[in-house]
Amino acid sequence: MSLANPDALNITNKQKIGLAIGVIGLFIMVLALLNTDFPNKALFLTLSLVAIFGGVIMYSREAYLNKLEGIKNDGVWFKSISSRGILGWILGVVLTTFYIVLYFFPKYLGLGTDGEANTGLIALFDPLSHLLSGRDASQWFVYGVLYTVAILAFGYKFLLKYRHNRYQQLRTGSVMFFQLGFAFLIPEFMYVMNNDLPYYDLKSIWPLNYYIFDEWSVNGFLSAGNIGVALLIFGLLSIFVITPILTYKYGKRWYCSWVCGCGGLAETAGDSFRQLSSKKMYAWKIERWLIHTVLVFSVVMTVAMVYSYLGYDKNDFWLTRDVFISLVIGLLTVVFVGVMYFKRHEFGKDAKMGAIGYAVVIALLLIMHFTGTTEHLFFIKAGSLRAAYGLYIGSIFSGVIGTGFYPILGNRSWCRFGCPMAAILGFQQRLFSKFRITTNGGQCISCGNCSTYCEMGIDVRAYAQKGENIVRSSCVGCGICSAVCPRGVLKLENDSMEGRINPNEILLGNDVDLMDLLNNKKN
Repeated sequence: MSLANPDALNITNKQKIGLAIGVIGLFIMVLALLNTDFPNKALFLTLSLVAIFGGVIMYSREAYLNKLEGIKNDGVWFKSISSRGILGWILGVVLTTFYIVLYFFPKYLGLGTDGEANTGLIALFDPLSHLLSGRDASQWFVYGVLYTVAILAFGYKFLLKYRHNRYQQLRTGSVMFFQLGFAFLIPEFMYVMNNDLPYYDLKSIWPLNYYIFDEWSVNGFLSAGNIGVALLIFGLLSIFVITPILTYKYGKRWYCSWVCGCGGLAETAGDSFRQLSSKKMYAWKIERWLIHTVLVFSVVMTVAMVYSYLGYDKNDFWLTRDVFISLVIGLLTVVFVGVMYFKRHEFGKDAKMGAIGYAVVIALLLIMHFTGTTEHLFFIKAGSLRAAYGLYIGSIFSGVIGTGFYPILGNRSWCRFGCPMAAILGFQQRLFSKFRITTNGGQCISCGNCSTYCEMGIDVRAYAQKGENIVRSSCVGCGICSAVCPRGVLKLENDSMEGRINPNEILLGNDVDLMDLLNNKKN
């Protein structure tokens, strides 16, 4: 989508018209942001959204339908916007600024406060919000509309780009469906049916939605009748039953690449930036430490959140603070002991890091329990603690950095470095999933397409050259490595657990007795 050389010399007149139409749609929103008083907001909002959507579609059809099916990543490092050029940095600054204003200064978008009517950009979306749910728009409604339009429009572009690959067609259609239906339309309709519900995104699961177990959220569920209780039970089942089963059968891709809205935006609107993910060893080390630190933080903060509104008297409610903290520590201990007993040989040196992480979590929970009071946890006011978690993880990391830094760090920086949901699913995938990416090293020509376009920073080529299965916690199963391979070396599979991790099979010479290995495989 870049206008910078050398691409501007090669785009057709239809592509230029498509770009112009899309810019006109964005310009209408800029005018609204500057408090332009449109005579008919519904009409101008429709024109804006249709222009943005239509411009992307026109550009995409001209860009891909005039070429043969197949890999279309040519020239990506010559585009300023997709190679950390000046346009890429400008786009990064614009996106980051938008997220900062959205999260922390919504009044500059026109959000009305203290009963005042909306103005500016948010007022432009009032007619659509009234149509869907009968209420004024908020900054989150505006964001939801733009988010959905981006996934649908750039999802169509993605479908054209990878029309030679059925897997890409199916999973892109899936994320478009879940974003439009489960993340956008259904929540709006549910507000009409029961506006007391505190939580609407039916496909969201803890810890991605960290606030699901906050006191106001739980009270809202319980006070909303049967539907609220059902949603709360569904959330609990999703954590302990549904996600482990689906991850066992399909890997973390069932959520990260087929359902998740964050992943959906990364795969569609962020597709042009996937090659920017660093494959260097130090980036992988930072990733492992950072994402597991966020996971530890999420677990401790969620436990602290629930702990803060429980009481001490079992006559009031059986789940007292003592019972709750005992149950949590017991569950974590069972998981840790089970993993160490059954999977320690697969972890190798990582087992030590797992033990350190377990010890840190237990120590923090015990400190919280023995030093906590009715109002304070970790010597900090409970309300401030919960607000800090929402600010640093829910807002700054996932929004401002996770999406605003697409043109700088790649399209999956949040999924790779900060998403606690990805960490949990990755942990399950590494331990007991049937999913793996098999490789045929004899056909690999070391072109490097697979590594270049891996959005999670995995050096896929290193595995392919050795014919080694790819079983990584970070792999989201997007399948792009397979889609861009010119030799058909890579294949996404769900098979038995046996032989899934095979590092020893690629060793040569005196490192392994090859005849003994073959005999064992026959048995």
